[in-house]
Amino acid sequence: MENEKVIKAPSGYLMLLLSFGLMTIGGLNFLGGWFPIAIGIVVLVIGFFILLGFMAIEPNSSRVLTLFGKYVGTVKDNGFRWVNPFNSVKKISLRARNLETAQLKVNDKQGNPIIIGAVVVWKVENTFKAAFDVENYEHFVAIQSESALRKLTMAYSYDHFEDEQAEITLRSNSVEINHMLEHEISERLTIAGIKVVEARISHLAYSPEIASSMLQRQQATAVVAARAKIVEGAVGMVEMALDALSKKEIVHLDEDKKATMVSNLLVVLCSDKSASPVVNTGTLNQ
Repeated sequence: MENEKVIKAPSGYLMLLLSFGLMTIGGLNFLGGWFPIAIGIVVLVIGFFILLGFMAIEPNSSRVLTLFGKYVGTVKDNGFRWVNPFNSVKKISLRARNLETAQLKVNDKQGNPIIIGAVVVWKVENTFKAAFDVENYEHFVAIQSESALRKLTMAYSYDHFEDEQAEITLRSNSVEINHMLEHEISERLTIAGIKVVEARISHLAYSPEIASSMLQRQQATAVVAARAKIVEGAVGMVEMALDALSKKEIVHLDEDKKATMVSNLLVVLCSDKSASPVVNTGTLNQ
C-alpha cells in the first residue's frame, strides 16, 4: 500500500527563464535561419509547453501529483514552482479547519431525547490518504464526526439526576467527554489521513418535548434538598435552645411543654413565610 511521498519541485523562475529562452531562440530562427524551420517550430512548442507546468503554492498548502493515474508525489514547498505539465494536479490544504456539526437529536443512555452539537478542529496530515483512500475527505470528516457524536451520546446519561450512580455524565464531566469525543473521531478519521486537533461539545440540552418536565424535576429536587438542609439546621437550633434553657435554669419545662416548644420552633424555623408573633400575657399554663 502506497503512502505519502513528499517531492521537491524545481523553482518556477528558472523554468520561466528556460521557457522564454527557448521561445526566443525559436523565434529568431525564423529570422536568421540558424536551424531548419522544423527545428525552430519544435523549440517554440517546447517553450510554450513548459509554460503549462507553472503553479503557485501558498503556505500550508500542497499539490498532489499523478501521472496517467499513477501517484507521483506531493509538493509542499510553497512559492512559485514547476512540475511536469503532463501531471494531474490536485490541491489539498494543510490548514486547520473548523467543522460545526448540526444539532443532532439523540437518545442518551437512559433513553431521554437530547439535542447535542460539537465543534471539531481538524487538518490533513497525510495527503495520499486524503486524496485516494476516501472519495471526498471533507464530506467524510463531517459524516464520521456526527457518527462519533451519536455513539458517545448514547453511551452516557445527560446528568446525575437521571443516573445517580454514573461516574461520568454528558453535562457534569465536559472535560472527560471532550477527550473521549476527540479520541473517537480520531480513530474514525485515520483512514483519511486526518488529524483531529480538538473536539468539544458546543451545544447540549434536553429535547423541547421533555425540557419543561425535566426542568420541573430539577427544581423539585433542588427544593427538597434545600428543605432537608433547613430542617437539619432547625433541629440543631432547637436542641441548642433547650440545652441553654436547661443549663441556665431560666425556666423548667416538663415533657409536654418541651414538645410544644419544639413544635413551635420548628414551625417558625422551617416555614417559608415570616412568623406572626403572639404575645402571651397570661401564664405558661394558659
